[in-house]
Amino acid sequence: MPQGFTLSVYPWVYLAKYQEDGSWAEDFQEKPHKTPREEEAMAPAELDALLAQRNSFPELPVVNYTTQYGLGCFEGLKAFPQADGSLKLFRPDQNARRFARSMEGLKMPVYPDETFVSAVRTTVAKNLKLGFSPTFDRAWERDDFESGDSVYIRPFTYAEPAIGLGLSHSPWVIMVTTPVGSYFRPGNSKAVTADTVRATPGGTGWIKCDANYVMAILAKKRAEAEGFMEAVFLDSTHRKYVEEGSSCNIFFVLSNGHLVTPDLGDTILPGVTRDSVLTLAADLKIATEVRRISIEEVMADAREAFVTGTAAGVTSLESLTHMGKTAVFSPDGSSGEVGRALQKNLKGIQYGSLPDRHGWMVAV
Repeated sequence: MPQGFTLSVYPWVYLAKYQEDGSWAEDFQEKPHKTPREEEAMAPAELDALLAQRNSFPELPVVNYTTQYGLGCFEGLKAFPQADGSLKLFRPDQNARRFARSMEGLKMPVYPDETFVSAVRTTVAKNLKLGFSPTFDRAWERDDFESGDSVYIRPFTYAEPAIGLGLSHSPWVIMVTTPVGSYFRPGNSKAVTADTVRATPGGTGWIKCDANYVMAILAKKRAEAEGFMEAVFLDSTHRKYVEEGSSCNIFFVLSNGHLVTPDLGDTILPGVTRDSVLTLAADLKIATEVRRISIEEVMADAREAFVTGTAAGVTSLESLTHMGKTAVFSPDGSSGEVGRALQKNLKGIQYGSLPDRHGWMVAV
């Protein structure tokens, strides 16, 4: 099983270029490959060379607004193997909508929602036809699919040739797919508040913007070097309200049993998994609150904490450390009752073991 993200790009990729007439010129490309079984048998160096060819796009310019200034945005979504051998996408319409909002926020031509969903479905289907997809494994059911594999889809924008400060008026949209396993490494689920700022009011925090992830990466890597799994950001104005993790939204269960997550404003990314968890919590009759929550309230009153995201799913936090003090939610690192129930429901729907009562899954 792959651990987290990999660069094992599947053979079929997708490119679309914005045209002067307002249309998008689409192109599906089949990159060099062998059969999945033949690739598994290849020597590492030989396989690396083949994968490098699949991660090569000579038609894309090196110098542009994306590479020079981080002017670009991206999405992340998954296709989940089902027991009948098929694949199903999880809420691709929501990723399409957020992608369009991100492009609009960066003053780019907007890529249509329906084109996004169609391109994702077709790209995944073409790779599935070649045999590039994880196979459903009944053993995953033993841990409620926490160890389940899936197909990760990464759509992103890429600017036209340019240098100097400016906007992208004729971008590409590219989509690649890869196998993906569990994002967080097992055995450590401790978090620490970051002393840096991810986003400021009036900025791009609400956009899934390339540049936003620089501070997130630096904070997460510093946290890992200090023995933690995750960094948690506070607001930039008061430095007291919890906002989100390095690449995920965050939830807390308080002593009264209420599930609280920070309200979005314009500094927090509106996560598709976050929205889904709020819906599932309502299904389970869990009282929810979407509001500002201070780090002091968390440290004093939270009995459970977890992060959510496409990569993270629902991942419980063992503890949260702030200014040298630690609130322990799970001494043995196990999932809390609420997080476990939500993870079981979310993964059950995604892998097809529970009814898709909200119509979230889309067949490839």
